[in-house]
Amino acid sequence: NGECLGDMRKLIYGLLPASPVDLSRSKYLALDCEMVGIGPGGKESSLARVSIVDYNGAVVLDEFVRQRERVTDWRTAFSGVRERDMINAKPFDEIQARVADLLKGRILVGHAVHNDLKVLFLSHPRAEQRDTQHLAHKNGQSRGTHPALRNLVRDMFSVQIQGGEHSSVTDARATMAVFRLHRKQWERAYSTMPIRVNNSRSDGVKGKSRAHASMNRPEGGTDGEGANNTTQNRQVKSAAKRKVVHSVGNGGRKGVSSGLSTIITKRSKGGGGGGGGDKSQWWKELGGGAKGALSLSR
Repeated sequence: NGECLGDMRKLIYGLLPASPVDLSRSKYLALDCEMVGIGPGGKESSLARVSIVDYNGAVVLDEFVRQRERVTDWRTAFSGVRERDMINAKPFDEIQARVADLLKGRILVGHAVHNDLKVLFLSHPRAEQRDTQHLAHKNGQSRGTHPALRNLVRDMFSVQIQGGEHSSVTDARATMAVFRLHRKQWERAYSTMPIRVNNSRSDGVKGKSRAHASMNRPEGGTDGEGANNTTQNRQVKSAAKRKVVHSVGNGGRKGVSSGLSTIITKRSKGGGGGGGGDKSQWWKELGGGAKGALSLSR
């Protein structure tokens, strides 16, 4: 991928030289959140810190989030968040709006990023998400189905993170480093766009009509060839409609030829429904010939 492991290690530690953040040129942003516990036993998670970094690890946003409910477990050993951090914390609605604005139209990089979006009550287009947990597993670069970020960083860069209190800034940078290391390979799956076929005319056709329309539609060739085939089909159909079987006797029926060489019409004499009429010597009306000859015996 052309990335130097030494540079990626510097990115994780925030030591990579970076120019001032220019959001107009930032295509990729990495997001990480920290949570605290609320409710009985602190089992319910509440957003406490949000960090976003750019492609080079420069901090774009790093804010603590004011809690609307009483915190029952600060989870400091893992979250790194303390009660004093709430002094200058910002309201949730403000942080949510800022994050949504930053992510709009950009590629979101994250580790199990659905968890971060869930706690932010935000959604982001699936095609614009790059989940390092999912991609590492999908491409055979992890040992498990849901690899931890610290394990990926250890295996790829020989760097230890999350040994004690977590930092959402460090985790966001580490996530970006993992993504950058495999970016070219991982992005191939997103560079191939599905081909959309315009079937607006046939979409409204159902059942047998849809199958009939599909059979008449040419599979290859230019638009001109398709038009010629359509014209020929119409001419064949018109000729078939004009092919009418002559009237059989007085008052007989006229029918459209179905491709049979001979049509046998049984006329009822004497007004009988199904069993009346003269049945004698009806076979004499059949044509002769080797294949047409019939031999009947009683």
